[in-house]
Amino acid sequence: MTIANDAPSGGGGQPLDEIETWIFDLDNTLYPLTCNLFGQVEERMAAFIMAELDINYDEAHRMRREFFHRHGTTLRGLMLDHGIEPTRFLDYVHEIDLSGIPADPVLVAAINRLPGRKFVFTNATARHAERVMERIGLSGEIDAVHDIVASEYRPKPDPNAYDALTRRYGFSPKTALFIEDMARNLEPAAALGMTTAWLKSPLDWARLGADQPYVHYIIDDLAGWLCAVEPAARK
Repeated sequence: MTIANDAPSGGGGQPLDEIETWIFDLDNTLYPLTCNLFGQVEERMAAFIMAELDINYDEAHRMRREFFHRHGTTLRGLMLDHGIEPTRFLDYVHEIDLSGIPADPVLVAAINRLPGRKFVFTNATARHAERVMERIGLSGEIDAVHDIVASEYRPKPDPNAYDALTRRYGFSPKTALFIEDMARNLEPAAALGMTTAWLKSPLDWARLGADQPYVHYIIDDLAGWLCAVEPAARK
């Protein structure tokens, strides 16, 4: 668990006792990567693409990966390149088995103790977020979910999604902290003035940008880190 500022080139961000708004990514952040929910989502994405575009399994996965890296989400690529209606896609790909997500009372208690407002900011849907939070035990602990629909289908790291978040809930980015497992998604947050924290990931695409100065904190245990920073945030 890394508590001290560990950014590679001079640090940045606000002192933790000035944080008034806590923003959490959802998938692979509020629950462990080992739950492998995205493996299920990837398979359903491929099945949807195969049916819609009449292509084979391998080509569907190649397209999925290309759209993810080029546009931030597979959905964005399908919308821009193929005119896919987003609701059908989102409803289909998020109908997955969540039974592998464990309850996390330590994380729930740590988030509950944080002062100020708490939001989930996700490229998924609010319904998916609510189902996940129910499994963790976070239902009622998060003030609101800002999902891909609220971002007008512009996914992180599109700066428009971050602007939409701050406008919708009316908080100052300079008093907000954003926690993400995908380091590159922290860059627009830092550009707005948010303090950022990267939750370490072994995945190459999640580590992309982790050595950049827009990463203010690097952590490897979200619940433990929040328990440690909570007293500082209350000073």
